[in-house]
Amino acid sequence: MDFFNYKNGELHCEDSPVERIAREVGTPAYVYSKATFLHHYRQIAEAFAPLNATICYSIKTCGNINILKFLAAEGCGFDVTSGGELFRAIQAGGDPKKMIYAGVGKTDEEIADGIRAGDRGV
Repeated sequence: MDFFNYKNGELHCEDSPVERIAREVGTPAYVYSKATFLHHYRQIAEAFAPLNATICYSIKTCGNINILKFLAAEGCGFDVTSGGELFRAIQAGGDPKKMIYAGVGKTDEEIADGIRAGDRGV
């Protein structure tokens, strides 16, 4: 389920007409639905609840800070692969104890940043 629907022949993102958004901000533009993101996150979290799993959103997928903020507020963890993604996850209010810091090619500084983030217990 997503919250992009046609109403009277006009595409809407939730209750906002997409054409109006395009007129106001110009194109190209990315239009995201908070309700869609949360709906899908909640479905996954509920499905894995019996396992007490931590659901981690990959910041590489989309690092939009507003999306990261509402996912963090919902209790979502993050999959980060660089110092920049780690910084973004923390800026969004992500809990370092709910982050997976994976991938190859980390600099010494990125590794140290990851350790410091975990030590903070933010």
